[in-house]
Amino acid sequence: MTIAPGARGKIGRKKAEHAELLAPRELRGIIETVLRLAKSTGVAETEVHVDEVADALTRFANNAIHQNVFERVVTVSIRTVNGGRTARATTNRLDEDSLLATIEASLSLAHSEPRDPRLLPMPGKQRYRPVNRFVQATAALTPEDRARAVRLACDLAAKKGQVAAGIFSSGQSQTAVGNSRGLFATYCETHSQFSITMQEDPAASWAKADFADVREIHPQKLAERASEKAHLAVKTQELAPGRYTVILEPAAVLDLVGFLFYDFAATAVQDKRSCLNNRMGKQLFGKNISIRDDVFHPLQKGAPFDGEGMPRQKVLLVDCGVPKNLVYSRASAKTARRKPTGHGFALPNEYGEAPMNLVFSGGDSSVEKMLASTDRGLLVTRLWYIREVDPYEKVMTGMTRDGLFLVENGTVTGAVKNFRFNQSLIEMLKKVELMSPAVRATGEESFEMVVPAMMVRDFHFSEVTKF
Repeated sequence: MTIAPGARGKIGRKKAEHAELLAPRELRGIIETVLRLAKSTGVAETEVHVDEVADALTRFANNAIHQNVFERVVTVSIRTVNGGRTARATTNRLDEDSLLATIEASLSLAHSEPRDPRLLPMPGKQRYRPVNRFVQATAALTPEDRARAVRLACDLAAKKGQVAAGIFSSGQSQTAVGNSRGLFATYCETHSQFSITMQEDPAASWAKADFADVREIHPQKLAERASEKAHLAVKTQELAPGRYTVILEPAAVLDLVGFLFYDFAATAVQDKRSCLNNRMGKQLFGKNISIRDDVFHPLQKGAPFDGEGMPRQKVLLVDCGVPKNLVYSRASAKTARRKPTGHGFALPNEYGEAPMNLVFSGGDSSVEKMLASTDRGLLVTRLWYIREVDPYEKVMTGMTRDGLFLVENGTVTGAVKNFRFNQSLIEMLKKVELMSPAVRATGEESFEMVVPAMMVRDFHFSEVTKF
């Protein structure tokens, strides 16, 4: 177990994996201490972020647990403003001398920066819509609980002549932000994640889930799904590259459409770095595609305020295939003469803002129905090593992984050797024929979102890979 160096006695004395997080009054006390110290040094404006994370992780490989770790860290990030200059410095020490030294470091950094004529005064007090994503069952999860779940998965692998590897993590985190103009906000959540790869030489498959409530994760079912796919993929056939109808499972959809999130940032559009430049208000995707940013969606996680403490708003980004709205930080909103939507990153930053809680509308189909309606196509478990080729047309390249299967006459008939793809996301989202209800999806290339499985026609695979 590791503890943040210099953390106060209460933190240092806690040795159990489930030590309580700092109380709201303690978070406020840290912020008030920083604001008092900053005022005594003559700082014009000060903003303070306090972040605390308590994470536990059980890692397994070769059908056995080989690591169990627990980490608890508190960090304090301080932004100062003086004479139109701003900078930020961070510490993990909570004593007054360390906090004062961090204030001075921030001031020193700010002094070396040019004046920013667009720098806005810090916001004052705000009101926030409450969200509750702290689940006691997750916070109380023990190493033994995780070990029992991992053992069942490993026992299944051994029974099937396979090898299991992966992680089971759980934890809790909280953040507080306050400034010298009276703003104060706090947020706390729990998190859990189970990821497993099942290998049956020479094939492997994968499954993963991520939820605030650990009771929504079913490790045994995830292990069974990965095991079945790994067994089916032992013998593969090679198909010619070309355009195929594909059924993308939610993880594959997520890791593709996740690359769109920053295009909805007003700063990206203002800087002409977005695929939405000259396309707002026009039919860009299929009429069955609607996207919103919604931190309050029951399958989402995240604070109801942004990096400056502004309340997050629910924003309709795409309506029936037409890009309708962008998200705005305070600075980009002023430039565009719009209202901020509460999506700004902590200042200073070069990105401005972005929607971090994307929700796709989904449909009423299912993967099973998609398979049944497919004469010939491919079922894609997940994608990896995705890179952007053309930012404006949103052409992406990457590879399939952990289970690519041929579908013929409504049935999975066997495994296929992996492909590399070169595919425009804009074109892809024009050719979505069926969608499942949207679910909380997790992958490896993008942060978690709420997306459906998708059946897409004419998906472009450019070559067969070497594995």
